[in-house]
Amino acid sequence: MLAGLTQSAPLHAQAAQVELVAVPNRPTFASTAETVQRGVFEVEYGFEAAKGHQNINGLLKWGVFKNLELWFLNNPIQRDAGVAGMGDSGAGFKFAMIPQKKAIPKVAVLYVATLPTASAGLGAGASGHSVQMLFSKDLGKHHIDINEGVQFVGRPGASGYDRNYFTAFSYFHPLTGKWGYTGEISGFSRTNAATPATMTLLHAATYNVSPRLILDAGAYFAVYGNLPRVTFFGGVTYSIADLYHLHPARKP
Repeated sequence: MLAGLTQSAPLHAQAAQVELVAVPNRPTFASTAETVQRGVFEVEYGFEAAKGHQNINGLLKWGVFKNLELWFLNNPIQRDAGVAGMGDSGAGFKFAMIPQKKAIPKVAVLYVATLPTASAGLGAGASGHSVQMLFSKDLGKHHIDINEGVQFVGRPGASGYDRNYFTAFSYFHPLTGKWGYTGEISGFSRTNAATPATMTLLHAATYNVSPRLILDAGAYFAVYGNLPRVTFFGGVTYSIADLYHLHPARKP
């Protein structure tokens, strides 16, 4: 906001002047501590393609309050080892607790519940929960996201949960024009005997079509773990509308 103004514009004029700006979590595994603007409904959709693995994945976000974002995740199409169908879904929230200030990064907490909606032979086969602490910091034109979390993975056909830990470090820097680069190292610890630890290295390009529309494409490489050697991906983040201001205010 501009400083030094002696008189504020009418509230309806201020609302009309708010520009929608996308806040992408993709294409990295890490999530940003930033939240979408209050009232804004935003979508992230993309695809993954690798040997023995393909999917279409989506994330719907809504800024209920300034620092609270509701999430719904789904994989409407998934194919693994020749088995195709619908993947799991998820629901949760992101809450920003500490704003970025000087040397202090922005801090948020992210909770997601896994909903076992996948077709037979796909998905986790049981409900699960994950909690992550998100840290985001701008250093000039450099942007860094760090995530640390724990995931409780349900056991199909049995009670209780297996547990793993998630760590991610991602980096973004704008390039020429509307282009940008993002890189990441991330991984999960061992979950159980059938699911060993994983680590991936990601490289991607982003393109800002407009402040509310961002495209991405790239690949991530498996350093170790039961993952395809290379997975290619592409996607889009789009701020659809401010649901609190769908209709222009009437003139007095």
